[in-house]
Amino acid sequence: MLITLKNKGFLNVDDFIFKCAIGINGIKLNKKEGDRATPSGKFSLGKLYYRADRVKKPFTKIPTKIIKKNMGWCDDPKHKYYNKEIKINKKTRHEKLFRKDNLYDYFIVINYNTKNTKAYKGSAIFLHLTKNYKKTKGCLALKKKDFLILTKIINFKTKIKIF
Repeated sequence: MLITLKNKGFLNVDDFIFKCAIGINGIKLNKKEGDRATPSGKFSLGKLYYRADRVKKPFTKIPTKIIKKNMGWCDDPKHKYYNKEIKINKKTRHEKLFRKDNLYDYFIVINYNTKNTKAYKGSAIFLHLTKNYKKTKGCLALKKKDFLILTKIINFKTKIKIF
């Protein structure tokens, strides 16, 4: 299965078309850490993370993981765990996964720069929630109802093509 996203901000999956928020600076082939752009390319999907204290485990065929208070995503290009899930500590720069807002009540990792990670190429690229389609810092964002439909139709072989 292939999910496609064109620069217009619509995600196409089988017969479904979902409105989608993208990075503030659009879609870029040569993504860099902090450029606020969504990376262009074809990527596999990682785990689906969710806040069990707020939402139910979604129906999906991909691996899931409950978000805990001490979980983060390393966005420090000089760290050995750059662009990986980490336990939060004060020494390591990170994106907090257990957020006060609802953006990460559910999210799926987009496997951009996760294997053979290259420093400064970008990190923490997720498919997460939005309420108003506000531009992101590089992620893709869907309304909750659309996200939950998506989780039902994807599987571990699903790829996402962003261009």
